[in-house]
Amino acid sequence: MKMMKISLALLAGFMVSGLVQAATVPGPLVDAAWLAKNLKQVTILDVGTDPQSYAAKPVFAKDKKTGKDVLVKIGGHVPGAAFVDYKKVRVDREVNGVKVEMIIPVKADFEKFVQALGVNRDSAIVIVSDGLNNLDMTMATRLYWQLKYYGQDNMAILNGGLAQWITDGNDVSSEVAQPGAGNWQATAERKELLASSEDVAAAMKKKSVQLMDNRPISQYLGTAKQPYVYAKGHIPGAKSFPNEIMTEAGAPAKFLPTPELKQLASAMGIKTNKSTITYCNSGHLASGGWFIMHELMGNKSAKLYDGSMNEWTLEKRPVTAMKME
Repeated sequence: MKMMKISLALLAGFMVSGLVQAATVPGPLVDAAWLAKNLKQVTILDVGTDPQSYAAKPVFAKDKKTGKDVLVKIGGHVPGAAFVDYKKVRVDREVNGVKVEMIIPVKADFEKFVQALGVNRDSAIVIVSDGLNNLDMTMATRLYWQLKYYGQDNMAILNGGLAQWITDGNDVSSEVAQPGAGNWQATAERKELLASSEDVAAAMKKKSVQLMDNRPISQYLGTAKQPYVYAKGHIPGAKSFPNEIMTEAGAPAKFLPTPELKQLASAMGIKTNKSTITYCNSGHLASGGWFIMHELMGNKSAKLYDGSMNEWTLEKRPVTAMKME
């Protein structure tokens, strides 16, 4: 009887500390069925730009042919999810004397940011975006990369996001969660995941590392650009792998199966087992390129150029664009 009391006391202590509750994610992507089964054992982060949508309800309409409810407008969130304002995930700060926009916060600041979301040291994290398009899914990969950079391993992204969760018939909440402060710590600073301008310049010259441009093809060719990029075109020698071909075209925007991604990469002249630096305009879309290379394809030499074309063109480094006759 005495041993039973001790065991019960230990179990109660573990439950308070959260050790019993934390799941181990099966991989970098989880499906809605796995999340529904493990809902109480994970910390869910709903990343997006619209807090009103987070607190709304999804809108459905009857399909005239089938009579089934069809999702018309996204709304709400996975029960228990904390809202992560994507606009606050990245910051503007100085790098080598240049103010670079929308890059990873310093270690102490990011730690406080994650703690405020209610994340603990032993949390298993599942990141959920709206999942309506590739831009949504790369919000999830960007947050994933930052957490990975600062030491988090036990985490995954919900493939297809909230759109998949709703499509599969799972419950949706519109209650605004008020998470208490967590005790998460940035346990590492994995610089092997991050490429600098000098790393990119060396790759451009030596060609031992391939450069992957994850922007739309119009920006790669130089027929269009973002306002915060100061020259049209791409880094010389870079291969194009447009962000929109990483996921399904419509909602739910699930990542394509890894074999298909490998075939697409090969068709674009990209070697999936070669050391790679991904970039875009600001490190958002390139986080998707990094995610599919490093996490889905297992290429552990893949890095993300955080400053991307914003930093590259601020530093007045070379670009090449298609010449229109």
